[in-house]
Amino acid sequence: IFQPVSEKMSIDKALVQKIPLLTVSAGPRDPEWIKRLEQEYASLIKYVQLNKEQDHDWFRVESNKDGTRWFGKCWYIHNYEKYEFTVQFDIPVAYPTTAPEIELPELEGKTAKMYR
Repeated sequence: IFQPVSEKMSIDKALVQKIPLLTVSAGPRDPEWIKRLEQEYASLIKYVQLNKEQDHDWFRVESNKDGTRWFGKCWYIHNYEKYEFTVQFDIPVAYPTTAPEIELPELEGKTAKMYR
């Protein structure tokens, strides 16, 4: 269903306002990393819950014990066909100042766009 951009933006804004804010600014080497990781989990859990409620579920992700390596699956449905991909990323040392580089290994080298 087509939605005008302004309507879509207001829906996205309403969704984001329901997700807990991340108040701890710490990376994997910082002493506050565990607190930041707890906030990351809480926000991620809420985001997934809200997506499921709206039938917009599109990924599953989990992390290693340290929360520095994340992996899972993401999917997209187009013309009633489901395309599923492995997703993985490492949390950079300079996180949250530096964003993680999200990888979709199945698409690497198959398209002109960068999926890494």
